[in-house]
Amino acid sequence: MKKQILLCMLALGMLSSCGSVTSDESSAVETVKTEVNDADRETIFQVSLLQGLTLGDYYGSVTVKELKQHGDIGIGTFEGVNGELIMVDGVVYRALSDGSVETAPDDETIPFSNVTFFDADEKQDISGISNIAELKGILDEKVEKLGRNRFYMVRIDGSFNNVHARSELKQQEPYKPLAEALKTDQREFKWDKIDGTVVALYCPEYMNDLNAVGWHMHFISADKTKGGHLLDIDIDTAELKTDCTLGFNMLLPNTKMFPGLDLTVDQSDDIKKVETKD
Repeated sequence: MKKQILLCMLALGMLSSCGSVTSDESSAVETVKTEVNDADRETIFQVSLLQGLTLGDYYGSVTVKELKQHGDIGIGTFEGVNGELIMVDGVVYRALSDGSVETAPDDETIPFSNVTFFDADEKQDISGISNIAELKGILDEKVEKLGRNRFYMVRIDGSFNNVHARSELKQQEPYKPLAEALKTDQREFKWDKIDGTVVALYCPEYMNDLNAVGWHMHFISADKTKGGHLLDIDIDTAELKTDCTLGFNMLLPNTKMFPGLDLTVDQSDDIKKVETKD
């Protein structure tokens, strides 16, 4: 039987928005009306720990069909690290090792993912952003304004001068740690003059033992034919939407590997390697 850990960060009176946007910023805010009993819309649902994945637990514990019950936008990967997961508008896509994209079948299983139901609390137009460091700088400013101890899911739809992304070959048992696997099996792609969507998740500092702290970004093209884990980007023009999320719900996987993992090992260096292009 599946067991869940629920870290309750939902406060009374805070279920419908971030609660920290002033009247002067009202022109940049999309009012979201959320039913008080619809807490799932204000919850990041996480499958397993990233630290479990980086140690090599690539066994799926939920299906695509089950994941879609917990959100309509998000990121993750598939059993055997068989491609990058990008969920947009309730559809789960897989970016394969050649950079192509397919719709994931409902019975495909997932070892790690973060999803939520997207309700934009803020939106703004952005342009002339030449690299991912500049983009993260803009996003970090939002975090400082709205609160660094909350979760954020961001969606960026626009036209991009170039996109640098990666995926990886499907792994075979016995599974190697992710950083080791990516040394030989990571595949990188670059696309010029492309329209698409960036899905980005922000995790606060106290999530250091459960996920990657800061921003984790995936990309999918507008025609749903190209995608992957985002390594770099040059933005021409785009619309940035931010969903501040106040709850966190984590499903511990019922896999043969997870119970015996030593999750006390510091994996910060390996996580940095798998998250960035450096």
